[in-house]
Amino acid sequence: MTHHHDAISYISGKSPALRGDVDVPGDKSMSHRSIMFGLLADGKTTVKGILTGEDVLCTADAARALGAEVTAQEDGTWVIKGNGLTNLTAPDRVLDMGNSGTSTRLLMGLVAGYDFNTSFTGDASLTKRPMGRVMKPLAQMGASFIDKNEGRLPLIVQGSSALRPITYELPVASAQVKSAILLAGLNADGKTTVIESKPTRDHTENMLRHFGATVETARLENGAYAISITGKPALTGCDIVIPADPSSAAFPVVAAILTPGSDIRLDNIGMNDRRAGIFTTLIEMGADITIENERDMAGEPVADLHVRYNGPLKGIDVPADRVPSMIDEFPILSMVAACADGTTRMTDLAELRVKESDRLLMVAEGLKKCGVSLEMGEDSLTIHGNGKPPAGGAEIETALDHRIAMSFLILGCATDNPVSVDDGTPIATSFPRFIPLMTALGAKIEKR
Repeated sequence: MTHHHDAISYISGKSPALRGDVDVPGDKSMSHRSIMFGLLADGKTTVKGILTGEDVLCTADAARALGAEVTAQEDGTWVIKGNGLTNLTAPDRVLDMGNSGTSTRLLMGLVAGYDFNTSFTGDASLTKRPMGRVMKPLAQMGASFIDKNEGRLPLIVQGSSALRPITYELPVASAQVKSAILLAGLNADGKTTVIESKPTRDHTENMLRHFGATVETARLENGAYAISITGKPALTGCDIVIPADPSSAAFPVVAAILTPGSDIRLDNIGMNDRRAGIFTTLIEMGADITIENERDMAGEPVADLHVRYNGPLKGIDVPADRVPSMIDEFPILSMVAACADGTTRMTDLAELRVKESDRLLMVAEGLKKCGVSLEMGEDSLTIHGNGKPPAGGAEIETALDHRIAMSFLILGCATDNPVSVDDGTPIATSFPRFIPLMTALGAKIEKR
């Protein structure tokens, strides 16, 4: 896989009412995990609804290098044949993780428990992102690392089949770090425990239980959560149905609530309360979002959403304890805040600075170019809206970040003057069908 691509600029103009049914792609977090856990399980795992974005394809490629058979069938079902927890094979090539921080951090934990070396690399964006937060707990468990870039890719994980169980308190709420430790804990004797002060997305715990692992979650006296995994379980292949990704759903939902006359429906959206904070927040701002037909799929809550335009929204203070459940949605929420009436305050956003880009900075700079009044702090963003969309008319730098690109293209659906992005190609990492899906609803997004 090469990562040299030609940038493609896109432009988004004021949109008529958006109407129709939206087929949102499968949840990215769960797609990654279904392949990884299928790799570690004995026998066959079948997965329906997998997201076929570039990030997930990197995970599938890595699973093949570690000894699994991974095939996508014509009807969209994926089949993963694993050899069991003890039978991973040493990869005969460097694992190229593209743009995917999730794949990298989780796989670092996964391979830490084996007596072989695994080399990781990635694209220009991924090689800038910090891996030390995963290396530190894995080193305490007995893995070691060869890295010449101060905790950044490329690096080599030197695994050990004699990992020690640890109890580790997360310094920053991070589902990726938590998951990496739990995956390493699969190969440690005894119980490995992660303590998180704020609850982060729990797809790893839910899905590992589905595969047969013993994972316990307890609330501590101080309000923190302790998640423990018992090492050396027998994991068995199973069937998984992946709900639609709430992070991807947020884009058409926001387009509809910003565009007068819009009326759209989205089916099978994952509503895990540790992921769906964006919908709670939009409803608090006055959005007309009806949650219908709530049910369960593969241990995850799912619902259908009916979204209608309801006039200008109002600014709010987003509660800090909600941040982990919508960390990826702050770029798109900022677009809503820019069009809302009043001030929206967002705090505890330090994690946004170590995503695909410094998302806090990219959002603030892009909105300023569009004529928005705001203040950015070290880990906060305060946006002053005046009840109508900002002027727009800017070209936005995306810094190879798919969510920045999509967020500003959605803003362009509402602004008087078109908004363009310098490069829309990274959108394929998480939402390959974003532009055709939005244009089918009536949005005016096109190549520049």
